[in-house]
Amino acid sequence: MTAFRQHARFRLLAPVVALLVLAGLGVGYSVHAARREAVPAFHGEPIDTARPGQLLFRDTAPGAGHGNIAAVPAGGAGAPRTVSGLNCERFYSAAGTGVCLVTSTGAVPRTYALIVDRQLREVRRVKLSGIPNRARVSPSGRMVSWTVFVQGDSYNRGGFSTWTGILDTRTGYAVLNIEDIPLFIDGHRYRASDVNFWGVTFAADDNRFYATVTTKGKTYLVQGDYGKWEAHTLRENAECPSLSPDGTRVVFKKRVSSDAARPWRLHVLDLSTMRETPLAEPASVDDQAAWFDEHTVMYARSRGKGGSDVWAVPADGTGRPRELIVDAASPSR
Repeated sequence: MTAFRQHARFRLLAPVVALLVLAGLGVGYSVHAARREAVPAFHGEPIDTARPGQLLFRDTAPGAGHGNIAAVPAGGAGAPRTVSGLNCERFYSAAGTGVCLVTSTGAVPRTYALIVDRQLREVRRVKLSGIPNRARVSPSGRMVSWTVFVQGDSYNRGGFSTWTGILDTRTGYAVLNIEDIPLFIDGHRYRASDVNFWGVTFAADDNRFYATVTTKGKTYLVQGDYGKWEAHTLRENAECPSLSPDGTRVVFKKRVSSDAARPWRLHVLDLSTMRETPLAEPASVDDQAAWFDEHTVMYARSRGKGGSDVWAVPADGTGRPRELIVDAASPSR
């Protein structure tokens, strides 16, 4: 066959081949679209985080809505949960302001702190670097804090590093890493390159805060002053503090063992006397506990093989733990 005839035949067949290819693509797309539509998207239900009498938490039940923020009545935690459409890795809410830590998927994963309103609608996004770890909002809803791991992924492993940020939602001013705040240990100005902060908790005045700081292999509970921008150590061996509603006590996890499987026990510290009380929770809790009310603390307790539930225990060392919500984490009220 001559080159001319080959070329003419190709010109006649090309449109047919193109139509067949397009048809195939169309069928393929239709099948893909049908499969995609066969699995409905999970949009969730509306939640008003400022409504009193409820517990907010991160839903960890398998299936649709896993990781989404949910709510149950505080007095009937066994009631059916209302699950929203907001997915978070860490969450906390107070007075209608919420902070949701998320990591986007993709070739280059990115971590963000999403500031959300009482309807869980995003109002601001802060770009972070690291693995989401802790999140807190002050009682007024004004001050927001977060902690991410930037090296390593556990307090139980050596060599970890954290970045902890604070955002004033009223002024819009954000400090992405507070490790440069002037630190005083035993009343003396302290400087070191290995200082790490995590687990901030705020007082009702939106100025005083507490946090954990580690340096030279030791951990300290510190009291910070946001206005003066300085922090002072109060005692050693206190991690992930959470201030009580009346501002007089903090619940924290204390390292009580070198056993990596059971290193911590929850304690409550009276800030006026510095007297600590071990709580009746025997499990090693790796969480920043929250306050259910003036007399009770709540926290996520791991089930060991994955997943967690929210438990509560009296804050005075008496009683025994009770399960509040199954398949849950990041509790707040």
